[in-house]
Amino acid sequence: MAGSAGTPGTPRVLRAMNDRAALDLLLEHGPLSRTRIGKLTGLSKPTASQLLARLEAAGLVLMTGTSEGRPGPNAQLYVVNPAAAHVAGLDVTPERILAAVADVTGRTVGEFELPTPGRRPARPVAQQVTDALGGAVKAAGLALGDVHRVVVGTPGAFDPTTGRLRYASHLPGWHSPTLLEELAAALPMPVEYENDVNLVALAEQRLGAARGHDDFVLLWNEGGLGAALVLGGRLHRGWTGGAGEVGFLPVPGAPLVRQVTRANSGGYQELAGSQALPGLARELGVEDVPSGPYTEVAATLVAQGADSASGPLRRLLQAYATRLATGLAALVSVLDPELVVLSGASLTAGGEPLRTLLQAELEELAASRPRLVLGDVREHPVLRGALESALATTRDEVFDTSR
Repeated sequence: MAGSAGTPGTPRVLRAMNDRAALDLLLEHGPLSRTRIGKLTGLSKPTASQLLARLEAAGLVLMTGTSEGRPGPNAQLYVVNPAAAHVAGLDVTPERILAAVADVTGRTVGEFELPTPGRRPARPVAQQVTDALGGAVKAAGLALGDVHRVVVGTPGAFDPTTGRLRYASHLPGWHSPTLLEELAAALPMPVEYENDVNLVALAEQRLGAARGHDDFVLLWNEGGLGAALVLGGRLHRGWTGGAGEVGFLPVPGAPLVRQVTRANSGGYQELAGSQALPGLARELGVEDVPSGPYTEVAATLVAQGADSASGPLRRLLQAYATRLATGLAALVSVLDPELVVLSGASLTAGGEPLRTLLQAELEELAASRPRLVLGDVREHPVLRGALESALATTRDEVFDTSR
């Protein structure tokens, strides 16, 4: 008796597997000819021709010219149809919501930034989100209904049992017990929520320094100090979504902070967070410590320390590396990762000098010795991770030709 259409090994499923393989190759390599697709997939020319005709009829690929300049007759080239699907990502901070729309190839086609200053939001959060998303959709020349999926990155995490945001008391307006219901009612597409540092790890895993690595830690230091844990190729979020909230870690060298969620800080944050660097610089005799937002001041000081061979600024960089290693040693001792990715402006600004100092300090403090690397995704990494997350799910849906 013949198997059903969805049974593994049936012609429809095998065709769908070949279709997905071809689409993934087109995403990775760009325009390809029928012959090249056949070679990369191992399919015969007639089968590759049928596959491309099927994908073209489904609106998933387009013909895009010919392979000029090569020996022999010009070959027709194919690409993934960018208009086959669109996704959106949002990066939420206390100061602003940054939104972007990308087509199914991953190309960003519209962006919008909505300032959200003040401790008391002038507009409800659901309105802020729809306004930011609407601005990006308009910039892309699309309508809200054209967006297949949205991923929203926030500090902290939404508790899967209560639906309330935890570990981010500094994000005004986001703690209503009905917020997720309000957002679901306001937006016409599926919406997912993810911790911002987890999204940076996803961006590095897909596009950056962690490609090909299944076990790594991403350490983030910018507005806050946090980490993302990728174990066996998958994000580890923990029971309440709070895995990686390392800013709350008690560490040597910092006063013991109690009621950490009320204080929205902990020992590691107080010792090595961006906000600690201006004071540390003054203690070490750095003159003319710049003024301004502490995240910008911290990144400037770290960059100056990396450019200095000696003196107070270099001592600042060394002390900062020691403080970072103090908390990181606890993480790697428990997790024993293959790799630690350093991300966020207060880490990447230090470049190779900070990475080298931190590697040496960590080897003094921890038995496990993972390799430390600087993150590659520097431009809006939270937003890029949100788009990559939305794209992964959307491609699985849109590229499934077995339905």
